[in-house]
Amino acid sequence: MTAGRGTGPSTPSPRRVIRLATRSSPLAVWQAEHVAAGLRAAHPGLEVELVRTDTLGDRRLDVPLSELGGKGVFATEVQRLVLDGRADAAVHSAKDLPAVTAPGLALAALPERGDARDALVGGRLDALPAGATVATGSQRRRVQLLERRPDLAVVGLRGNMATRLAAVGAEREGRTVDAVVVAAAALQRLGLHDRIDEVLGADAIVPQVGQGALAVEVRSGDDAAAALVAALDHPATRTSVEAERAFLAELGGDCDLPAGAHAAPPAPDGSVTLSAVLAAPDGTVHRRRGTDRDPHALGVRLARDLRAALGAAP
Repeated sequence: MTAGRGTGPSTPSPRRVIRLATRSSPLAVWQAEHVAAGLRAAHPGLEVELVRTDTLGDRRLDVPLSELGGKGVFATEVQRLVLDGRADAAVHSAKDLPAVTAPGLALAALPERGDARDALVGGRLDALPAGATVATGSQRRRVQLLERRPDLAVVGLRGNMATRLAAVGAEREGRTVDAVVVAAAALQRLGLHDRIDEVLGADAIVPQVGQGALAVEVRSGDDAAAALVAALDHPATRTSVEAERAFLAELGGDCDLPAGAHAAPPAPDGSVTLSAVLAAPDGTVHRRRGTDRDPHALGVRLARDLRAALGAAP
């Protein structure tokens, strides 16, 4: 992992043990171990322990996320371990975090981002047969897939990566699934690169806010934990994700909203380019792109532009 602030170990901290809260799924544990490795490299001699938990979103795979409470179902119980003092920091997929940081917590690090794009498993999008069935639990993916291929049948899908991959060729909602859409970074991190049939361009299928990035939270005021974790912060990733999170916060939505945003790494002059998408209730997809040196202002502006576009749509 690349430390974002400095090239060597950070200033020594009196704390020699740090406990990382994480979901217990294989992908979440990989992510926590990745952060742990970065912390050990940045702070020689530091002991890192994982505190694992299953969230409501992990336990209730039979219920749509929107009915469970949206994005927070994968974060709240992990965050509670930190707020209750049972862990010192929480490791999340940045895409699972609500757009506004929870009270009592601080977003201490956004490590260097992985692949933000979506991937198709089961075939290439343009090569799928007419009327093919694609499975995804994301409204964002659904509306953009149907924009590209209106003939597709899109069915719901939830579960860990093994469950999602097993859906290819299986029956869901009375149809045989031809392909599934998942995060490219998840497959790459789990060593499943060979299952990818196509990585979907971020301009064609705009990713979810924060996709491919990790986020590490600490308790507000816990300066010792914040100092340790800060060594992993990657400034370019933080700038990009801040633009995306500002977009989502302005919309007031979460992962169930048919919206997405992706910011490329900042240009040499510090400017950020953000691509954003939002679908109307009838499935019409509206897109905007903008560039600004202020990532927060950029995200807010594109969200307002898209809201206005939906309001003006017939």
